[in-house]
Amino acid sequence: MSIFSYRHIAIFILMLVSLTAVAQDNDKILNRQYADMKRLHYGFSVGANFQDLLITNNGYIGDDGQQWWADIPNHSPGFCVNVLADLRLGEHFNLRLSPGMYFGNKVVKYFNSNAPADAVDPTIKKQSQNVKATYIVVPIDLKISSKRYHNIRPYFTAGAMGLYDLSKERPEQLRLKDFDVMLTVGMGCDFYLPFFKLCPEVKFCFGLKNLLEKNRPDLQDFPEMEVFTKSVSKIKNNMVVVTFYFE
Repeated sequence: MSIFSYRHIAIFILMLVSLTAVAQDNDKILNRQYADMKRLHYGFSVGANFQDLLITNNGYIGDDGQQWWADIPNHSPGFCVNVLADLRLGEHFNLRLSPGMYFGNKVVKYFNSNAPADAVDPTIKKQSQNVKATYIVVPIDLKISSKRYHNIRPYFTAGAMGLYDLSKERPEQLRLKDFDVMLTVGMGCDFYLPFFKLCPEVKFCFGLKNLLEKNRPDLQDFPEMEVFTKSVSKIKNNMVVVTFYFE
């Protein structure tokens, strides 16, 4: 099940439409007319992230005949907070640096396709793993804005994001590497309010690295758990981030 569902996009579009309607009620007054002329300005953001893992199963069958498959059938939102530095490059272009922290988790479900039908132990048929994440993130984005229309200004973003996971995992079925690099694309809209700009934004993030940790000395005392690492050949990060910037 892909995290990039129509539901997340529909919620964001409805939110933009509502804010646009509110902004147009006061379109006779131009708020913060010179806000976009600053060479450098700062801000902060809060939001939600929806984390996913793109898991590639290889169909490995263990010596005991077990064949495990991993998937993430459901997703839950996490929390994120960032600070922002925005550098004006031109009338329609800005370079944005927004370091911060993302908190979230993913629940990986494992299913044994060769489990005996009469198995009494439920862990032989299916298992689960809660993969918690506390990321330090450093996103760098190029913001491409349209012309301002009254008190609104849509924009697109493209960039990259480095992240480091601070979570310390105990021995589990799968272990992920701490560092990743993601490519990002996004869209949003600047709303010019009397005292600040409110910028709701949705961003899609695609991991570049294989995060699966194959070297598992921590499983020396748990040899029965090695089958899960052997059953997966690749794991990549995917993420959707819905953010509200205050500038």
